[in-house]
Order: sequence, then C-alpha cells, then structure tokens
Amino acid sequence: MSAYDVVVIGGGPGGYNAAIKAGQLGMKVACVEGRETLGGTCLNVGCMPSKALLHASELYEAAAGKEFATLGIQVEPKLDLAQMMKQKAESVTALTKGIEFLFRKNKVEWVKGWGRIDGAGKVVVTAADGQQQTLEAHNIVVATGSEPTPLPGVTIDNERILDSTGALSLPEVPKHLVVIGAGVIGLELGSVWRRLGAQVTVVEYLGRICPGLDDETAKTLQRALTKQGMSFKLSSKVTAAKSSKTGVELSIEPAAGGLAETLKADYVLVAIGRRPYTQGLGLETVGLATDSRGMLANERHQTTAPGVWVIGDVTSGAMLAHKAEDEGIVCIERIAGQAAEVNYNLIPNVIYTRPEVASVGKSEEQLKAEGRPYRVGKFPFTANSRAKINHETEGFVKVLADERTDEVLGVHMVGPSVSEMIGEYCVAMEFSASAEDIALTCHPHPTRSEALRQAAMDVHGAAMQA
Repeated sequence: MSAYDVVVIGGGPGGYNAAIKAGQLGMKVACVEGRETLGGTCLNVGCMPSKALLHASELYEAAAGKEFATLGIQVEPKLDLAQMMKQKAESVTALTKGIEFLFRKNKVEWVKGWGRIDGAGKVVVTAADGQQQTLEAHNIVVATGSEPTPLPGVTIDNERILDSTGALSLPEVPKHLVVIGAGVIGLELGSVWRRLGAQVTVVEYLGRICPGLDDETAKTLQRALTKQGMSFKLSSKVTAAKSSKTGVELSIEPAAGGLAETLKADYVLVAIGRRPYTQGLGLETVGLATDSRGMLANERHQTTAPGVWVIGDVTSGAMLAHKAEDEGIVCIERIAGQAAEVNYNLIPNVIYTRPEVASVGKSEEQLKAEGRPYRVGKFPFTANSRAKINHETEGFVKVLADERTDEVLGVHMVGPSVSEMIGEYCVAMEFSASAEDIALTCHPHPTRSEALRQAAMDVHGAAMQA
C-alpha cells in the first residue's frame, strides 16, 4: 500500500484545487478520479462546455438577427452545429490537459479509478479494468461533487429526455425544447438552444424563476428572456412523460392542483437541481452518514470521523465551482495547521444568460426578514454610456447598504458583462467597504463598470448620470 499525507477523492474544482494546494505545501498527495479526464462535472459536462455554447450561440444570434445589421455588418450566417460542438470539445480538452500539467508541476499523483473509503485512513481505488489498489492516507478529503436530481415520473434517457449532460451534445436544434426547472442550468441551456432556433418553454413548480435570487432581479431577468422568445409556465408541475422516437408528451398540472394539460416537445431537459454524489463511498466504514438530501455535515470542513474532510457540492452551502475551490484551499491549509476561513457571506452567484445576472451578499428579502434597516442605490444600464453605444442597455446595478453604517450588504446586477464586474464588490465587501467608498473611487470612462459607482452614489441620492 502507498501512504500519503492527503488523498482527495474527486478531481473536480474542489478536489483538484485541494490536491494542487497540498502539493504546493509539500505534502505527498494523490487525487482519485475515475473519469478519463480531470476537472469533474464543471470542466467536462458543466460550466465550461455550457459557456462555450453560450458564447457561440450569442455570436450566431448576433449575426443572424438584427444586432450585426444595426452595426452595419451584412452577413447571412449558416449554422454548423457539428463544428460548434467540435470547438466546444477542443476547448474542454485544453482545460483538462491544463489540470494534468498542474498536477505534474505540483507533484500531485493522479490515481485513475473510483475511490471509496475502507475504514480509517484507507481508500480503495477501482480502476476501469476492475483492478483494485488501496491507498493509505493520514487525511482523506471527500470532493465527489454532485449529479442531476431525477424527477419522479420522468425517466432520463439522454435521447429525448435529457439531463444537463445530454443537453450539451444534441445532434440537432430542437423544434420545441421544454425545460423543466427555471434555475441557472435550465435558463442557460434553454438560452443556447433558443438562440440557435428552438422554441423554448420553461416549466417551473414555483411561482417565480431562480429561487433564492433577489426578487426584483429575477423578475427583470424573466422579462428579458420572455422578450427574447422564451415562454414560462410557472406554478406548474410535470407529473409524467411519455417519450417516443420523435418526441415527448408531458403531463402538466398546476402546482396547487387542478386539471392536467398535455405539452408536446421533441426534446425535454430536466434541470430541477443537483444532488450530492455520496452513494458507494464507504462512509459507513468510518461511522459517517448523510442527511436526507445525501449531504455530509461538516465543522470547518471536518467530518465527525477523524482525518476525514469534506468540501464542495457534497456538503452544505451553494453548489458552485468557486465555492468548492475556496473550500478545497482552506481545507488543505487547515490540515497543514494554518489559520484559514471561507467567507460564506461573499460567495458570488452568476447566471450566464444574456443579459447576465450577478449577485453577492444579502438580498432585499433577506434584509427585510432580518429587520435590518438599509438603503438602496440603483442605476440602470440605459444611462450607462458604454452600454448605450454597444446596444446592450437591459438591466441595472442595485446596491444595498446599511442605513446607519453605510456598509455594503448586498449587490445585485442584471446586464452586460456583470459576471466580470461582481468581483469588484466582492473585494470591497471583504474589506467592509461603505457605499461611499465605492462612490469616491474613480472608474474608467466609458465602461460598464461606471454603473457600479453610480449605483453606490445613488445610495445617498447622489447619482449624476441618471
């Protein structure tokens, strides 16, 4: 048996960053991953391929629609879906190979296979050919991630009824795509296929899209997507699905009960969320059990079993790649005896639709529930010079600040490139900045980022450009 300081089970954003950090700190480390490539769901069948298709579909729509024509560019684009999928795959391969390079650079051993705990300090790895080896470890980090949540009455076959992985590799543009679930994954992938020519209908059990998102922000996003041609059936539940070689028939009922209706589509995407991947991990061999959601509890990333740690989607908190990355780094630093913390109040959320959505900190609804007095500063992109000349004026920046101290408590943005700008407020809030601090900070002109400053100025009614 090989002995390691740390064995990480899972090679996704949490796992591979934990392994790299352990290598940087001079630990003997192995990362157990059964996929043919590193990077987990995010790099292989999640964040990265979806962004590749989002980017490509945005450019296609710009060329095929009014956007290029408005700019004086006359083209007649032809969709080559096979090439679009090919460049997506090439981009993903480049990223996964990059992680292999980082493993070699930081002396991380990739043990190929599926890992399970086999008692204290032991991980059994089963390779693709069935051969097994046992790794000894002073510390085991569980970073196995998550998988799509199934929907009762709807069987995913990834032919006509798809999960997110299947929706990333369709061989044709659907005539009618029904998306079950109005969360991040459903809206992003629905956006891709709508831009490429599909009719898209989103069915959501709740009476709103994007639960957990600031209410005004969610309503603004829904209006924008509706204007683009996406239709929504809210407060509705899918009770059954019957698929054939040519399509799917869905039975849909009002969430509160009532008469059912039939909705026909040639493809259906089930995107009702994700669940932790904890089955078959041998947790019981070290006295661990998951909760009803399949999640492992943690106390500063440590489980109740000595030497067993947990990070990412498999434990509490938002299922986000950057949250898992932060946890992986901090977990390893704690194993090394260093003082380290993850600030869970400042994990940003992004939806990569068009317009984009980005937020960090508290929503208005949360502040009201806490009874915390606050001020609101808001600035529309219709008044931002760069957004206007780029013809991308949908949305706004909203800043929530403590009424007494002026500390920024939350920021919510809908608009162009807001995913790239939310980091400014993450940094500011990490240093407990006030709205006035942002308002006094010079921003380059003309940029979309000026809207961030103007919204901060508006907290005190001093916005100058709207």
